[in-house]
Amino acid sequence: MERIAAQSGERSSPLEALRIGALHLISLSLPLYVLAFVGTGPHRWYAALPWLGIVPVLALLDQRAAPALHKPLDAIPAWPFDALLVAHTGLQIVNLALAARMVATGGLFSVDSLVAVLVVGVSSGWSAIVVAHELIHRKSRPMILLGRLLLVTVGYEHFFTEHVRGHHLRIGTDDDPATSRFGETYRQFWQRTVPAQFRSAWRLETRRLGDEGMAWHDARVLRSAVLHGVVAEVALALVVLTFLGPGALVVLLGQAYVAVRLLEAVNYFEHYGLRRQGRKVRPVDSWDSDSWFTLFALVGLSRHADHHAYASRPFQALRTWEESPKLPGGYIVMVLLVVFDNARARRLLGEELERRRLGPFAEAA
Repeated sequence: MERIAAQSGERSSPLEALRIGALHLISLSLPLYVLAFVGTGPHRWYAALPWLGIVPVLALLDQRAAPALHKPLDAIPAWPFDALLVAHTGLQIVNLALAARMVATGGLFSVDSLVAVLVVGVSSGWSAIVVAHELIHRKSRPMILLGRLLLVTVGYEHFFTEHVRGHHLRIGTDDDPATSRFGETYRQFWQRTVPAQFRSAWRLETRRLGDEGMAWHDARVLRSAVLHGVVAEVALALVVLTFLGPGALVVLLGQAYVAVRLLEAVNYFEHYGLRRQGRKVRPVDSWDSDSWFTLFALVGLSRHADHHAYASRPFQALRTWEESPKLPGGYIVMVLLVVFDNARARRLLGEELERRRLGPFAEAA
């Protein structure tokens, strides 16, 4: 029988609600750091390079974070948490605009521009994509549109269609391009999942419009949400190119690439090696992390099992499940492992699957 470590929320006192809300403000730390960088540029090379030091600092905080097994609070107001998501949206737009301006002013071929691509890209993966993931699951149309806008800034708007209507229904099956297979390397997963997710999103929309096999020039395609996303992404690129020049466009595309690489590294380990048994999605079909830092820095993303079991549950109300497989580290640590030491990441994940008799080890249970 499945057991929730935090079965129901505790009654919230004003002080406790304030404490939890304040902890989630940690999520603003990286985008505010990036705002300080792009807002003070251009910089000389020796002043730009130290800004990359934020990455090992975040990894160290994540590695040393205590487990977060607390229960979500009952009757806590939703508006402060929604306001946090809106603040992230505003910061993402401002950071991109200032980064583009900085490169247009200081020139593309500089250390400053390279640092901008990296730190803005990491922030876009941290803030834009993670927050967009939360927003596109909301029932409010304005919140969904904000999520789609964030995805446009990283050139991945089709994620809205594929993630909500594809991935959530297919996780742990061969039909899901975002579920990594046992033994699959991150490089193999990247090469497979990126085009497959776009194709899947396109098919989901053509099916919704009446004919999964409709030609690209069919008039009905004009109502495709995926096409709308592509048009918005191209429009953004043209605006940046026209008003700020080719250097700013390179930074826009470069940070988007970094952000999407981070997203797919997260996708890689969130369901690595798991095979769904039956039609119903269960908490054992997703990996969880108990890292305190990941939970608050990435607006609840680490309680991924509960998110898939109850996709409409807002991030501040997500619970931790005892039955879900546990990642060997927080999300920041895991991304670095997946990208830079993939063999070790696969070994550690495989050991947890074997211990819990999941994925390829389920038959031996």
